Amino acid sequence: MDLVSANIPAAWSTVLWLLLALLAVLMWRKAAWTMLKSPANLNIFLGATVALLGLWLIDAGVRPGLSFHLLGATALTLMFRPWFAILSIALVIAGMTLHNGQFDAYPANLLLMGVLPVSASWAIYRLVDKRMPNHMFIYIFINCFFGAAIAIALVGVASTLFNAASGVYRLDYLLDNYLPFYMLMAWAEAFATGMIMTLLVVYRPEWVSTFDDKRYLQSK
Repeated sequence: MDLVSANIPAAWSTVLWLLLALLAVLMWRKAAWTMLKSPANLNIFLGATVALLGLWLIDAGVRPGLSFHLLGATALTLMFRPWFAILSIALVIAGMTLHNGQFDAYPANLLLMGVLPVSASWAIYRLVDKRMPNHMFIYIFINCFFGAAIAIALVGVASTLFNAASGVYRLDYLLDNYLPFYMLMAWAEAFATGMIMTLLVVYRPEWVSTFDDKRYLQSK
């Protein structure tokens, strides 16, 4: 969605920055930073972040603050777990913010395009991991395909409500000309995530922290 600073009400800006500060504190305390001490892990993380930046640069928009692009949040969540997935997206948004100068929109963009889809993807993974059998088909179809579709659909709904509540665009306009495109993008996000994660768990399972050969393959 890539909000622009002009679309952020001044009264909301302080609250959004405070939420971002709270997120940074939680990440500092809870993220397993030792993971990045391994050169191999660090290279994979940085490579995925650069790939995500390239993905986000392929976008389209109808009006300022109403743009569309694939997220990749579900794939990052399954590869690195939630805190590092959010960190990767935060770095991408920071790079794009430095380029376009939309600094006041940074907290909202990170919360809506990072924290929300990552949290949804992680919740789906934890639920499936707890309630359903350990099977590769279930992992790919539910966690990757279905999880990615749900994640981007939630971003579409949340960004629609955010723009409507901010008063920049009318809700009926957003429902007719914005939200439907996100629902269509859910298929593209699901297909891309499912394809990428299938290749990774087959050829590079060590890059996917939520996938275990012993659980999903060798025990079958």
